[in-house]
Amino acid sequence: MKGRLIALLEQEGMPSMAACLDDGRLTDLLVDAPEADASPRLEAVHYARVDRRVDALGASFLDLGDGREGFLKSPRKTKAGDRLLVQVARHAEPGKATPVTDEPLFKGRYAILTPHAPGINVARKVRDEDEAARLRVIARDALDEAGLTGEHAPGAILRSAAAFVDPDAVAEDVAALAALLNAARAAEAEGGPPGEVVAAPDAETRAWRDWVEPEPDDVQRGDLKLWDDLGVLEQVEALFSPRVPLVGEAWMMVEATSALVAVDVNTAGDFTTATGLKANLAAIADLPRQLRLRGLAGQVVVDFAPLSKRDRKQAEAALRKALKEDPIDTQMVGWTGLGHMELTRRRERRPLTELLPRGIPAP
Repeated sequence: MKGRLIALLEQEGMPSMAACLDDGRLTDLLVDAPEADASPRLEAVHYARVDRRVDALGASFLDLGDGREGFLKSPRKTKAGDRLLVQVARHAEPGKATPVTDEPLFKGRYAILTPHAPGINVARKVRDEDEAARLRVIARDALDEAGLTGEHAPGAILRSAAAFVDPDAVAEDVAALAALLNAARAAEAEGGPPGEVVAAPDAETRAWRDWVEPEPDDVQRGDLKLWDDLGVLEQVEALFSPRVPLVGEAWMMVEATSALVAVDVNTAGDFTTATGLKANLAAIADLPRQLRLRGLAGQVVVDFAPLSKRDRKQAEAALRKALKEDPIDTQMVGWTGLGHMELTRRRERRPLTELLPRGIPAP
């Protein structure tokens, strides 16, 4: 299987799911939370009420509606009873309030609306000045048509995926985002109890938005039988095991605890320097993908196979490169006193084991 393929799952009794395969290898996986799960969802916009301000933290605790609590860390001065629009920024750790932002973004396939940052900008990857000018005109016209002018006009960013795309398609994307923004503002103007006013995008929407640029080589929609035929099920099932094969007989263990994600690289008893370096570099190359597919984030501690001081620099360079290519922000903190590498990863997804606690049934 060559090229990119996107598989969209439609199966009764299963949440909406989308899988991205590049040359047959699973490179990303999106899974919607079960309908019965009432926790706030990433990118959903809520009309919220401030419960209390904690100046020592520079933050406010918010009522998001339906018994859900938000945590807003912002220099914006608030007091109990204030109302505001916020957007879910990250998934919450168990037992903690959901992190939110008071500067929502509305993301589409071709554009992003930025209500708190005026001006129309074009992604730097679009180097053709005439094309950039064309995209600005399309966006401005679409916003005008939606009534978002003057002081009500949001900012907009035209994504690189919009370059040389049919103007109607770009305009429709901007118009759809404008409708979401108008709906959020209307809910804010109306008042009423706290609650969700713009739903989070589902797995299929995010797949089209984040994976397809500008068109997929292939998109297939079907049930678990299709996913089995495409080899997706086998690769997803492997994510429920902590053991990840590397090169030769080497492997790494990727295990989530309540405090952190522990990664342990093993060389199957071969302790030579060359074997250790080879296993470590293979682990580094696959680690961002494994964390992404498993929905793991927060503090990540990597126990590499023994590395010489000289090889440490090579490992660091390889890790920086791998993390730079990963769409989820992950920072290298550095080496611990015991020689482990410590990372911090943004909580953009929930663990796969929470979304599919019973795994995936046989087709």
